[in-house]
Amino acid sequence: MDRIANFFASPAMKVVLLAFALIFPLIAGSEYQIYVMALAFIWAIAVYGLNIITGFCGQLNLAHGGFFAIGAYVVAILTVDHGWAFWPAFIASGVFSAVFGFLVGIVSLRLKEHYFAIFTLCVGFIIYLLLDKWEALTHGSLGIINIAPPEGFGLIDFTETVPFYYLVLFFLVLAIVLVSRISSSLVGRTFLAIRISDDLAQSLGINLMRNKVLAFVLSTVYAGLAGGLYAGVVRFIGPAEAEVVHTFDIITYLLVGGIGTLMGPLVGTMAITWLTQAVQSFEEYRMIVFGPMLVLLVIFMPKGVVGTFLTWRGRRLASKAPAKEGQTRVGDSATSSKEASENA
Repeated sequence: MDRIANFFASPAMKVVLLAFALIFPLIAGSEYQIYVMALAFIWAIAVYGLNIITGFCGQLNLAHGGFFAIGAYVVAILTVDHGWAFWPAFIASGVFSAVFGFLVGIVSLRLKEHYFAIFTLCVGFIIYLLLDKWEALTHGSLGIINIAPPEGFGLIDFTETVPFYYLVLFFLVLAIVLVSRISSSLVGRTFLAIRISDDLAQSLGINLMRNKVLAFVLSTVYAGLAGGLYAGVVRFIGPAEAEVVHTFDIITYLLVGGIGTLMGPLVGTMAITWLTQAVQSFEEYRMIVFGPMLVLLVIFMPKGVVGTFLTWRGRRLASKAPAKEGQTRVGDSATSSKEASENA
């Protein structure tokens, strides 16, 4: 059991996951499964964005799905109405999401705890209303069709499912690497101090507002770019993409996987996506099965799948470590848990 646990927490496990993702199109039963996996990767990128502001910095953003929709609409409007190619529009989706996130952040992040969450929930509703009612810009409830797909510059046809799958996989790996670098950097440790306590962070000389806004902007860039990729693969976008239910879906992915962990967003997104696919034949009873399973997971694994695993492994390591002279077993457990989390 310990060997298995060590393997799952080792870099080798990440290599295995990457290898599986690379060969998945070869072993998938149908093109539809490849398409579903590509969409799951896109949502995972958005979940990693939420993990920066919520998991690392401790601020619950309930407008995250709205920023996802903004990125999708930027790509749609620029490619359909203004004749832009996909890649410049894709970059613009990240830039516009960052600018809008900065404007929202400097206002909303002065609020604390549930006041911030309520404010961002209102922002999400405003985004939805603007996309639905501003017909001159967004085409209103009709949505936008025939969105330009990513260009392969004559080498690759990204309108095909498999090439687009590998394109999304590339961006997902890049997103994970960047989040990993952020979490292990001084910026990431600053975010962690803010999550623990604003007063603690201030006592360490941390500029709360600047770092909270930075985390918020980084998270909105992730959401906007994920939305841009989404628009490129589905090639249709409507106001429904900005509904608050999508934000709660993203939050659910994060909670199930493990908030504040590196692999939690990916695990949560994959688990729920394929569980949903497995029970879709029971469309009328899907939520009867799916709902209680999520409730039980939250009750018995409040730290998510990855978070619970890391905690369990930390306790196993602590129980086997000999108690040092002058230290209590509780102190050893805390230290070992911390080391296990860092190694994972």
